Amino acid sequence: MAASLRIEDLDAGYGAVRALDGVSLAVAPGETVALLGTNGNGKTTLMRCILGLLRPARGRILATIDGQSVELVGRSPEEIVDLGIAIVPEGRRLFPRLSVEENLLLGAYRRTARAALRRNLDFCYDAFPRLKERRSQPVGSMSGGEQQMVALGRAVMCAPKMLLVDEPSVGLAPILVARTIEKIGELKERLGLTVLMAEQNFHQAIRIADRGYVLVHGQVAFQGDSPAALGDSELVRKFYLGL
Repeated sequence: MAASLRIEDLDAGYGAVRALDGVSLAVAPGETVALLGTNGNGKTTLMRCILGLLRPARGRILATIDGQSVELVGRSPEEIVDLGIAIVPEGRRLFPRLSVEENLLLGAYRRTARAALRRNLDFCYDAFPRLKERRSQPVGSMSGGEQQMVALGRAVMCAPKMLLVDEPSVGLAPILVARTIEKIGELKERLGLTVLMAEQNFHQAIRIADRGYVLVHGQVAFQGDSPAALGDSELVRKFYLGL
């Protein structure tokens, strides 16, 4: 059963700086929702709140997983990951001196994932044949696109129900961005995931998104119920399409 997410009136920040102001959004089971916005508009802060790395000043974050609704605010990152929520962080955050396989295995630390470790590892190597070829290679010696594959694979090793993906296009050449976005869409379909993806690249994000939200100065400035609705938005046309 796919997971879902509902965020209600979320305020969060760093000291006196408010990064999120009354943010509300929802991700239905099996959806891919794009969280759009340029740098500094609160996308990563929202991801940190969902994962328990930053405690909101106000609001609720409700995840429904396997039919059970759980309040995430106040839970530790370990508890949240153990529910089946995994993240592919901005910048990948890999261990460069460890091998591909060692980095992948680090994703399998929650109890459910450990029980399915071999199956998930085989799935990763099937989904990412390049990683199988280079399973013993130190991650730090790989290209940015290959490292992004490792980061995605590590999240898969967690056996997630919901996948948070933060800025997957950062630091990648355009052709690699397209391949990475396609792979996220493929993983979502093959594993039956629910996906919330923060991304600046509008054109790539809407290739796999069912719908999306635009964050401006920490607030939801626009909600598009389809890729077409996002493309027709005056706000999106101004900030992303230069029209």
